[in-house]
Amino acid sequence: MQKRETFGSRLGFILISAGCAIGLGNVWRFPYITGKYGGAAFILLYLAFLLLFGIPVMTMEFSVGRASRRSISRSFHELEPAGTKWHLWSYFGIVGNIILMMFYTTIAGWMFVYFLKYITGAFNQLSAEQVAASFDGLTADPITMTIAMAVAVFLGFIVCSFGVKEGVEAVNKKMMAMLIVLMAVLAIRAITLDGAQEGLKYFLIPDFSKIVDNGVWNVMYQAMSQAFFTLSVGMGGMAIFGSYIGKEHSLLGESINVAALDTFVALCSGLIVIPSCFAFGVDPGAGPPLIFITLPSVFEQMPGGQLWGSLFFLFMIFAAMSTVIGVMENIISCFTDLFPNLSRKKMCLYGAIALLILSMPVVLGFNVWSHIQPLGGNILDFEDFLVSNNILPIGSCIYVLFCCLKGGWGWDNFMSEANSGSGRKFPNWARGYCTVVIPIAIVVILIMGYITKFFGS
Repeated sequence: MQKRETFGSRLGFILISAGCAIGLGNVWRFPYITGKYGGAAFILLYLAFLLLFGIPVMTMEFSVGRASRRSISRSFHELEPAGTKWHLWSYFGIVGNIILMMFYTTIAGWMFVYFLKYITGAFNQLSAEQVAASFDGLTADPITMTIAMAVAVFLGFIVCSFGVKEGVEAVNKKMMAMLIVLMAVLAIRAITLDGAQEGLKYFLIPDFSKIVDNGVWNVMYQAMSQAFFTLSVGMGGMAIFGSYIGKEHSLLGESINVAALDTFVALCSGLIVIPSCFAFGVDPGAGPPLIFITLPSVFEQMPGGQLWGSLFFLFMIFAAMSTVIGVMENIISCFTDLFPNLSRKKMCLYGAIALLILSMPVVLGFNVWSHIQPLGGNILDFEDFLVSNNILPIGSCIYVLFCCLKGGWGWDNFMSEANSGSGRKFPNWARGYCTVVIPIAIVVILIMGYITKFFGS
């Protein structure tokens, strides 16, 4: 069996864990959902739910990974009581990671295409209608989409082929550093635009009447679901990084550090997007088209729009690829645990070829196979629904129950692992809360996700 690799530093662990969590949910979904559901008032609810639900679940997943020293493919096998079937979730977790990459690499590819369009000046002097047509033209072109997706796939696996320390950790450290610098530059530009002050007020000063206007329950559900999904818990993504670290630091503190960095990126993304939208009179709650249609139109109205658009989509590439590399590392570790005699480089090569093939339905779902409409939407939406509305919440609930119930790993074992090392300790009084309240909240998110999907919000 191959010796298990470890991170070279605590900072590396925090950055790669945050990099996996920081994705398009932070820099794409967070700004428009904040714009749609009340600005600063929504953010306060989101932060409260992040503390109440997101951080405890992340701590539990880290604990399972560190205690087992395995990926999701073997971690439940290592820790579950004899005769129990918790390990059955491992197969769903592996499949969930693969499905996530089957559509996420296509979206990452879009970021590369838009970055190239900006640095070559393809958007210069285009009208809003022409910008919108440009995105439609991209999704209608299976060749360009395939090439862009393949770039994301092969870059991700090339990084992972160099190992945890020399590849994943080293590259993510550099990407996260550049991401933070780009965010700072873009945020400063956004908040200094003429007319951006109203956007800043909307984003930073709570107006709780906005919650009432949007429906209290609906806003609470959106904030709660964003708090869960932003941390990417439930599919073993955090467990794998927990398996690569030592016991020098307690895991609640590490979870807080990762969540804080994840939230910092989300808030900075909001500072970039929302003041820019207000400055040019566009709707910050425009939904998924905000990134590829609305914001390019905003950049075209800015002095130096080609530069700012190029920097923005470079920032988006770093955000997307940090998740791609993190999830690919999880997939590689899963199969390394299952097939320990296969070298990492061969695993990466086989994985790249397999994922390239598996990602094609999403690419073709926008054009050649556009007539295929599972659950009434395109193939990307269907795969996203499987992961976001099913595997992530169910997996989160399983991790919580596994750590809390006597028939699972158990509370005492979880507490012993989570509180090993220096730093903040997970409170023992939280046992009842974690056993009852958090699973109920997750079930509510699961049910509401189905209601929203099939009956509308």
